[in-house]
Amino acid sequence: MQGSQYLNQFHTADKLAEEPWPEDATLYQPFEAEQILLPENASCLAVKAYLKMCNLPFGVRSCANAEHMSPGGRMTKLPFIRAGAFIFAEFEPIVNFVEQKDMAIGSWQDEDEKADMRTYVSLVENIFTMAELYVSFKNERVYKEITAPRNGAVYPWPLNIMQNYSKRRNALRQLKVYQWHDLSIDHVIEKVAKCCETLEYKLKESPDTPFFFGDQPCELDAIAFGHLFTILTTRLPNMALAQTVQKFGHLVAFCRFIDEKYFQMRCLQD
Repeated sequence: MQGSQYLNQFHTADKLAEEPWPEDATLYQPFEAEQILLPENASCLAVKAYLKMCNLPFGVRSCANAEHMSPGGRMTKLPFIRAGAFIFAEFEPIVNFVEQKDMAIGSWQDEDEKADMRTYVSLVENIFTMAELYVSFKNERVYKEITAPRNGAVYPWPLNIMQNYSKRRNALRQLKVYQWHDLSIDHVIEKVAKCCETLEYKLKESPDTPFFFGDQPCELDAIAFGHLFTILTTRLPNMALAQTVQKFGHLVAFCRFIDEKYFQMRCLQD
């Protein structure tokens, strides 16, 4: 039985590598204007940035039930992408899927540099996603004024009440698993600030190049942009996260550069 499972995995990997990138690849996410929440928005933007950096075509489809359509995930379950016969959710599985097709950015990195880069990716995803969840679901004012209305916007009463209860319960459970549930907001901001310090120090290592690991992008550039840009441009009753990121000028300049090169949303002021 175990040998059969390994054989199936190899067959799947071979099939992934053989098939070309589908022209109708579609990224699924909640509605941006009225529904998507801070951590989901950051994750979706990170994947969009990555696919754009890889120069891969994709469409975006907004669905009220995108989270429930997702095959699952470790953090937000979003976004998920349908590419031919395959469906993958969240940043890391989507990146792995692209890498198996030899279309990924960062192929120029050696194994040691890739391992170093992926340590940064894990740090960024864990710290920023937990901080975004904390502010969205633990801060009462943000929850009541932003999170609950947006999360329940696409559901009729009383389903919206039930959906909000379930969503918040799951978010708080996730915060507890990662040991963020009992942190104070000051401790959360301290963790975010330390992560920003680490990222800014990495950028300063190569001051004459625009990306974290030189003059070409890698997955760290995509995921860092997704979280930093979303935090900087999302208006909340509590702006502690954005105010913390704004203290790091190199990171703000990095976000402006990625935005202008790949998106041109121009939401960041000089």
